[in-house]
Amino acid sequence: MGAIDYAAATSLPAMFFAQAARFGEKPFLWHKTGKAWTGLSWNEVAAQVNLLTRGLQALGVRQGDRVLLIAENRPEWLVADIATMAAGAICVPGYTTNTVADNLHLLNNSRARFAITSTRALAERVIAAALSADHPPTVITMEPLGLTQNPGIEFRVWDDVLALGGVCADTIAAQVAAIKRSDTACVIYTSGTGGAPKGVMLSHGAILCNCMGAHHLLAEIGLDNEIFLSFLPLSHSYEHTAGQFFPISIGAQIYYAEGIEQLAANMAEVHPTIMTAVPRLYELMRARIMKGIARSGRLKGWLLTKAVVLGSKRYEAPASLSWLDKLFNLLLDMLVRRKVAARFGGRLKAMVSGGAPLNYEVGLFFTALGVPILQGYGQTEAGPVVSCNPPGRVKLHTVGPPMPGVEVKIAEDGEILVRGELVMSGYWDDPDTTRRTVRDDWLHTGDIGRIDADGFIQITDRKKDIIVNSGGDNISPQRVEGLLTLQPEIAQAMVYGDRRPHLVSLLIPDAEHAAAWAAPHGKEAGLSSLIHDTDFRRHIAEAVDRVNRNLSPIEKVRRFVMTDEAFTVTNEMSTPTLKIRRHVIIARYGKALNELYEERRVSAPLSNEKAT
Repeated sequence: MGAIDYAAATSLPAMFFAQAARFGEKPFLWHKTGKAWTGLSWNEVAAQVNLLTRGLQALGVRQGDRVLLIAENRPEWLVADIATMAAGAICVPGYTTNTVADNLHLLNNSRARFAITSTRALAERVIAAALSADHPPTVITMEPLGLTQNPGIEFRVWDDVLALGGVCADTIAAQVAAIKRSDTACVIYTSGTGGAPKGVMLSHGAILCNCMGAHHLLAEIGLDNEIFLSFLPLSHSYEHTAGQFFPISIGAQIYYAEGIEQLAANMAEVHPTIMTAVPRLYELMRARIMKGIARSGRLKGWLLTKAVVLGSKRYEAPASLSWLDKLFNLLLDMLVRRKVAARFGGRLKAMVSGGAPLNYEVGLFFTALGVPILQGYGQTEAGPVVSCNPPGRVKLHTVGPPMPGVEVKIAEDGEILVRGELVMSGYWDDPDTTRRTVRDDWLHTGDIGRIDADGFIQITDRKKDIIVNSGGDNISPQRVEGLLTLQPEIAQAMVYGDRRPHLVSLLIPDAEHAAAWAAPHGKEAGLSSLIHDTDFRRHIAEAVDRVNRNLSPIEKVRRFVMTDEAFTVTNEMSTPTLKIRRHVIIARYGKALNELYEERRVSAPLSNEKAT
């Protein structure tokens, strides 16, 4: 086994260079070039990290500087991340889906002096933000932009920075040795309840603590020559820790997937042994398998359905299986489950689900088909992993026991509190919110739950108003609702989408505006009739479209339903300070909102939505 001594590790770059020295010419990172996978050895990657670190320092990167990093998953992402840390600076990952405004917020809030990006499409948004930044950063692009004129800021090309590093003195070993576990490694931004993203400061020790816990969790399945397939954004704290630094810590190989569309093909090519995934992936795969059942012959469909039924019974009530069931189940292992395993590459030891709650029925579906899913729990403020189901004791309705080195307790009001080295150092440049979130060393997660007799954590509710979609993205509903209600057509709005693939909304049209619209269109002025009128629904859809144009992809409202009942104190859907009471609204309109996710509605464009 190639795991490090987690307790003795001093920093993430120190861990990386030690592993590179240990594994040398063995393959480490893989990416697709054309139709072939191209590999880089540990030595090759370490050489690039060394050169980039020296090049960054030659450009003026100093200890504590923030460096924005926006790129798709690729070897250069890892190189840039570790080189930034090795230079004593702080990496600030950003999503490739960021708008110019999103990038501008990250640049201004973090006061980043440098920005590293990859393709021309991403660079254009980064440069546009840099031109408006309070202090324009130097932009480094992994690929040549092919520009015929300087865009008005200082920018460099990746290869030139590596070449610059090559003519500078190599003092990296001494610099890395001086980094402490308690030093800030990265600032990862996550949405806050007020809508403005907050920068979570994670120390080297916080991420190393997570890696130690993951190693302890998976040791029972045997960790040796592991292969990871990385497809979640590395800007997400979950993939950053579990899909990058944990593989480094055990000497694993990492393959960078081409994208979600090619994921199934990549799994068949790569044969991964461990994958980190969010519930949305399982939802998509389950839907694909179910469609396959519908298209397959009667016998194949019956066998797969039987595998799900008997596999579910084997998990939920094994004592109820007759001897005939057990015998048939063994046959199904060969006829069905082995073929399902082949879809995942054939060598999968574990798929760790995190980033958002996993629907029990989805988890049971794959468990019944023999896919080893381990649901975990965490948040960016905890490095991010707090707990996970162990391979030999999976409880699908829970998120497992706390990882080693992690303390968890339940507050009097049911909130889950977390303590340990994994807890963030604080929110960047926001001491007030930090003091409210971390009190007496305990991280107040904002989640409500309980701990069972076996020490497994069960999440029962969310105290904070943050939507976590099935892709694991954190979304502030107040931000989207605020933009919707700024439109003259819309009086009130509630956004919905927890554990779902996208957002939908409940809208109350503005009565006065509706009446003014109705008169020239020859319609009845009352909302009770207008909300069922096709032309009026199209009119409201145009307002939603206007809002969507200024939102990131995960924030866009894809469908909506209307009601003529306002949110008021009298009906308990609003507080005296005009804050909406989500649980009351969902209790009343949850069925209508959930119906918006039905396939027949998802296939329809927003402007043709026939909400009821």
